[in-house]
Amino acid sequence: MRIFLTIIGLISLGLGILGAFLPVLPTTPFLLLSATLFLKSNKGLYNWLMNHPRLGPYIRNFLEHRAIPLRIKVISVSLVWITLIYCAVCVAEHWTLRTLFIVIAIAVSAHILSYKTLK
Repeated sequence: MRIFLTIIGLISLGLGILGAFLPVLPTTPFLLLSATLFLKSNKGLYNWLMNHPRLGPYIRNFLEHRAIPLRIKVISVSLVWITLIYCAVCVAEHWTLRTLFIVIAIAVSAHILSYKTLK
């Protein structure tokens, strides 16, 4: 079972890292899932993740404060809108798909902005 949890944790970590660059894929839930799975299966990976210079503070800040740094909020919301407007204008051919892209952008932005801003 520990090997299975470690593998799922690594997949979740990969998705979390991808989520930092792909606007619709969430970063925080995948990183939190990875931390939880590593805590139960592999203390070495858990310690590595929590002490990682980029990912560790991100996870700790969210767990402790339930907040997202302003810089991350701005980048996330900007990338969501840039990507989904591009998709709505250049990729989607039907108005329903264009509308869906805009609705997704609004929903993701609202979700990100619903968290407190870490100062």
